[in-house]
Amino acid sequence: MFLIDRKRTRLRSWAGGLVPVFLFAQMFLIHRAAGVERPPAPPAPDRFPLTFGRWKLFRSDPIEAEVAAELRADRLVSQTYIETPGNSSASLLVAWFQTQQGGARQPHSPKVCLPGGGWTPRIVDEVTVDTVAGPITINRYVVDKNLESAVVLYWYQTSRRVIAGEWPAKFWLAADALRDKRSDTALVRVTTWPSRGGDQAATTVAAEFVRELYPRLRDYLPK
Repeated sequence: MFLIDRKRTRLRSWAGGLVPVFLFAQMFLIHRAAGVERPPAPPAPDRFPLTFGRWKLFRSDPIEAEVAAELRADRLVSQTYIETPGNSSASLLVAWFQTQQGGARQPHSPKVCLPGGGWTPRIVDEVTVDTVAGPITINRYVVDKNLESAVVLYWYQTSRRVIAGEWPAKFWLAADALRDKRSDTALVRVTTWPSRGGDQAATTVAAEFVRELYPRLRDYLPK
């Protein structure tokens, strides 16, 4: 159902010198596309699926006003689903941005938000989930806070692709802005909580949720 890639990217010494060059090139390319950008219409909130596969909506999870103001997303979905008959649960956050022109409104990486919320990463790797729309490779964070643990799967999704890493997301942002005249993207985050089966069981639950969610999410987000 899913594969865990335990190979972590190691930055080489020369990579640090390329970062400013890459950022400048990205800003230049996005600026060139800014005058002709054609942002898509926001997805309708009532079109988000309430059920998919064995999962059904359990509750909506309101986002605090200050958190929503910090995210600055054009569409936010924050919901908890339960799976029947196993009674597993998964929390979903989708933050969709209509445009990233100017850099003022961009997805907040969980690599920053989770530690900022007091969660300490214990495992950082990637998983590949097979879906009916094709396999996708996404990030996995196993995090701890006090006596709690959580498994977090997240990725960036555009009309063309699923992107795991923050740097590849920046690269494709520039490339797609030039080609498609749009810079919309979504941060998708799925959270589950280990129980008797530990991290592996929670990862399996999260991957099963993603497997069912992903095709519906592609239909929901602007094409």
